[in-house]
Amino acid sequence: MSISRFFVALLFTVSALASPAYAAEPHWIRVASSHFLVLTDGDEKQGREVAVRFEQMRAVFGELLARSRVNMPLPVDIIALKSDEEYATAAPTPQGKPIFEAAFSIAGEDREFFVLDLAEADNWRAISHEFGRMLLNYNYPPTQAWFDEGFTEYFASLHLDNKQMQIGGDPEPISAVRQSLLGKLTGAGNPPQALVDLLNKSPWIPLSTLFATKPETSAGNSRQTLFYAQSWMVMHYLINKGKLPETGTYFGMVQNEKLPVEDAIQKAYGMTSAQLDQAVKEYFHSVVPSLQTPAGKTPSGPMAAVTAPVTYDDVGVTTTDVPEANARAAVAEMDLRQPERHDQARQLLETIAGQTSTDNAVARRALGWDHLVKGEYDSATEELTTAEEQDNRDVWPRYYMALTRYRAAQGGGQEIKGLANMMQDLHVVLEIKPECAEGYYLLGWAQRSGGSIHGATDSIRAAIRLAPRNQSYLLEMSHVYLAAKDWDAGTALLQQLSTSSDAQVAATARSDLQDVPFLMKYGVAPVRKAAAPATTPAAAPATPNATAPAAAQPAGKSAGTTPVAPPAGKPANSTTKAAIDVDDPGLETPSDVQIDRRPIHYLKGKLISVDCSQPPAAIVTFSSGVKTLKLKAPDYKLLALIGADTFSCAWANRQVAVNYKAKGTEDGDLVSLEIR
Repeated sequence: MSISRFFVALLFTVSALASPAYAAEPHWIRVASSHFLVLTDGDEKQGREVAVRFEQMRAVFGELLARSRVNMPLPVDIIALKSDEEYATAAPTPQGKPIFEAAFSIAGEDREFFVLDLAEADNWRAISHEFGRMLLNYNYPPTQAWFDEGFTEYFASLHLDNKQMQIGGDPEPISAVRQSLLGKLTGAGNPPQALVDLLNKSPWIPLSTLFATKPETSAGNSRQTLFYAQSWMVMHYLINKGKLPETGTYFGMVQNEKLPVEDAIQKAYGMTSAQLDQAVKEYFHSVVPSLQTPAGKTPSGPMAAVTAPVTYDDVGVTTTDVPEANARAAVAEMDLRQPERHDQARQLLETIAGQTSTDNAVARRALGWDHLVKGEYDSATEELTTAEEQDNRDVWPRYYMALTRYRAAQGGGQEIKGLANMMQDLHVVLEIKPECAEGYYLLGWAQRSGGSIHGATDSIRAAIRLAPRNQSYLLEMSHVYLAAKDWDAGTALLQQLSTSSDAQVAATARSDLQDVPFLMKYGVAPVRKAAAPATTPAAAPATPNATAPAAAQPAGKSAGTTPVAPPAGKPANSTTKAAIDVDDPGLETPSDVQIDRRPIHYLKGKLISVDCSQPPAAIVTFSSGVKTLKLKAPDYKLLALIGADTFSCAWANRQVAVNYKAKGTEDGDLVSLEIR
């Protein structure tokens, strides 16, 4: 060992021993349950209890929304630290303020981190709101704001022990003085107000207005407002009165049929918005006594304790020892996502990775990710390759390697390097992590880029199924349709996305719509002069429930004009480049190409039969009860499907919903099909 390397190792060892967090030489273990991994320096009993609580929360979520399968398409990293002091060295400290919450989360497109303080009782409750939102994003179609906020407030009221659960109580604390985790008593300023008190003291928002409103915030107590309180109580009513099926019908009418809120409420719930409003108020007054049950007494009604869907004894776990360096690297990998801790975490990772006495794939993987988000693709590739060599059982270096190839191609407009290797890596990832939505997205992009349109269609559909709210996945599906020359489906989806709540997706969709005539005429997408690339920050601001840095997100998904690959079997010829510069003054304008601008109609009814006698076309006989239509899909393998993975020519007598463009009074072109 060189003298310089010896002193680096010695310095690391001495400083570690001098640090309070290291002085006790913590014994790290990893506790694995069916769906979660918990890294902890606590004992096995504590680690198992954390795993049990997360399994219970997942099961309660599925029970509330009647989901037999609960998707978790991102890796969930749970870190449980045994002391207040050690937790304080990991928790975000915005502007140096005291730390009150016993857990925090950091969310991103590559993974989700949940960090808990084992020294505090019921620490998991501090992240139950964020955990519920994560599950909602991956398991429920897009909705209006009141539903999301009402559900997550309701979910955050969950109380659990090893056998029982209670849910429905007021989720917000009411104490005016709080003690920080390190023992400091602090006035809460404007103390959080109980939601029950807000509803008792304030005039309610008319329900038709609430359903069309986006949440407002107030400084310091962003969830203690009438919008959140009333959304919580509406959800309380809908869940406990068994009206979630009607709510699904309501969203279908508002979002698909574009009915006004008032009309959709009337048709879905069988009452006017004023009548539904009154029903919710009456329900609220009936449960107020239970909501205000004194401490120490058992509440009744909807808040009564019941057997949890998963109990402590139901959850089996396995426990393995984790070397100190690996555990510290895993914690530092989380710290990289926090701006105030980023530099210190990187130094620690470099020290661990530089130790010759051990291979540490986690440190190399984390350093590779850090290079990736900075746009340092060669350095990222080097670190990730080393990580894979050191631990070929870890699939995440392969995933980040694929993401690096994607970012390099998208960010710099470079030729795609190693496309076959990228797809091979992603197949390995998806074989081991079949719920990885982002893996399917990247694979679909790679397949489209390589000309495999059918493969891209299947992959992007899988991504959408696992993360139905991700608008970028829908945007990529529109590109797949255009690459397959399914102009109707591609244009219809782009028109839908042009009004997306995701501003980047909406802007890209509008730009792509303008490019469709050009693409139809020349078979390739136009190239627009790119703006100067922005400097990619090392990390974005993080808060206790922060999202991951923007730089961690796959670039180019929804930024600018997205190149569309030529359809399979239709490469650009020798006189036409893969993309054409639209600023060329001598270029002919494709004014003779027309987009099909027939309006898209939406109907619910019954699929009577399917005729696939002239493949790949299919004729769907559809009845709405009033009329019967013959709807044609030019290629049923490329038809946009909802509620089914693949099209079946054997379908008959199925309840469905269709989007179509009419040709005459009895026939039309099928744009999408939803199996209900």
